Order: sequence, then C-alpha cells, then structure tokens
Amino acid sequence: MSPADTLRLILLSSLWGLSFIFMRVAVPEFGPVPLILVRMGVGALLLVPLLLSLHYLTLVWANKGSLFVLGVINHVLPFTLLALATTRLEAGFTSLINATTPIFTALLGALFFATPVMRQQYLGLALAFFGVYVLSADRLDFALGGDGWFILAVLGATFCYGVASNYARMHLAHLPVRVLAAGSSAMSALVLLVPGLLLWPTEPISGLAWANGLALAVLSTTLAFLLYFGLIASAGATATSTVTFLVPVSALLWGYLLLGERLSLQILAGMAITLAGTAVATGLLRLGRRRREPGAETKVPMTTTHDAPLDLDARPDDNNRSPP
Repeated sequence: MSPADTLRLILLSSLWGLSFIFMRVAVPEFGPVPLILVRMGVGALLLVPLLLSLHYLTLVWANKGSLFVLGVINHVLPFTLLALATTRLEAGFTSLINATTPIFTALLGALFFATPVMRQQYLGLALAFFGVYVLSADRLDFALGGDGWFILAVLGATFCYGVASNYARMHLAHLPVRVLAAGSSAMSALVLLVPGLLLWPTEPISGLAWANGLALAVLSTTLAFLLYFGLIASAGATATSTVTFLVPVSALLWGYLLLGERLSLQILAGMAITLAGTAVATGLLRLGRRRREPGAETKVPMTTTHDAPLDLDARPDDNNRSPP
C-alpha cells in the first residue's frame, strides 16, 4: 500500500471504530430504530446524488428487488441490532464481537453458497469462536436484562453481514459501487421510515445525541463508504480487508479515551485470539508455506495505480467485509 492508502486505511478504521462510540452515546435518547433511520436517511440523501443519470437510475430500477433485500440484511437489521447492543455493551466490546463477521461469511458461504473452505480455515473458525468465548464467558447471562441477549444481538448482526456478503456476491456483483452503496442506502431509509417515525422518542433529544447521530450518518456511513470503496479501487480487496483487524483496536482506543471504558486482561486476550482466528480463517495469516502446483499461473491483483481517483463504477470484490 502507498503512504496515502495507508492513511486512508487508518482513517477508515477510525471512522468505523467511532461508529460504536456514536451509537453508544446517541442510542439511549433516540432508541435503536430511530437512530438507524437517521443514519440511513442522511446517508441516502448524501449518496443518492451519485445516481443522477439515466444509466444509474435504470440499473437501480432493474435491480430494485435485490437492492431492497441487500438494504434489509446489510443495513437495517445489523445496524439496528448493533445499536440495540450498545444500549448495554461497551463500544469496544461490541466491536470485538462484530469482528467475527468474516467467520459467518465463510461458514454461510460453505453451507449455502457452495464456497470452498480450506482445511486451515476450520482451525481459524474454531480459534475465532474460542476468542469470542474468552471475551464473553462471564457475561453470558440470559436472565431478563442480562448481557447474554445483547451479545446474541451482535452475533445476529454479524450473521446478517455474512448472509449479505454472500447474497451480494451471487446476485449483485455486476453492479457498480455507486449503485450498490446509494441504492441499498435509499432502500434502507424507505424500510426504516415508518417504524422509525412510529418509535420516535416523545422526549426532546439533546444536542449531544443529535451530534453523535449525525456524525454516525455523515462520517461513519457516507464518508466511510467512499473511503472504503476508494481503497478497494487503489489498493485492492485483500489490503483493504485488513480494516477488519483495525476497527476493534480503534473502537477500544476511542472507548477508553472518550467514554472511560476499561481495558482488562480478559478483553485483550480475547481480542488477540479472536483476531488471530479471523486472520487464519480469511487467509491473511497462513500456517505453513502454501505449495504451488506445477504450471499454476501467478495471479496479479486487478488494482489501479496508488494515485487513482475514487472509482465509483468499479465492481465490489466478493471478499469485502460489510461496514459496522
């Protein structure tokens, strides 16, 4: 990665790490569904202008059903579940559980989408789930109001991301990035409009909560989407996927600095195990040397130059992770 791409990656991980802080601060006053309505509504208003041409509008209309499904399983459900979880769980802790998204993507791909899983990936999957157990073993209380239900909400969000990644690969890989990002955001806002207004809080919302809600929409959604897809265009999907491991570190750091969340030995150990397992499962960390078969051709990643502008007409790679 070029120095500019490295800075973009750090900024992206910071914005996505901050999303857990923004939700943690804003959701007690908004409630989960109204907060995500603000997130996706403002995000859609900022992204939809990218579609103002007959070509892109035609693509959205032709794929409106698939974009609707993607909006529900990649934005509406997981974002709402994460917002619900942050009403009880610390921002850094929530981001660590959310880092298991590639695990569910691999499992669901193998079970339902005919995606092959290599032998060492099974070890990575097991290691990552053990890391989640280390993180949450003493918090799996499923009594009324216990942390266990909120941990399940985060795992439910990662499950949705796994379904969405495989669904997009199978049904939407032919669409340009701008159509996917803006189209699915607009569909999400439409889905959330009625329930978000019905559940809108009766008490006035403070300026601090509004500031965090708008920052979630503008910084951690719109700007983060543009940075993310720009990185894919300039640095490639594999390099960009390392954001998976930087986001929890960012969220833990922001949680410690801004919210006074504690960093215990259990959290640090669970983080190390979970991220190591995820790295093995996604192939970023290989155990042993991979043998090259005779006559195999070297695959050259299809990337642009490091100084290339944001390519909103690029098509997403099927290894991309979903945003938090």
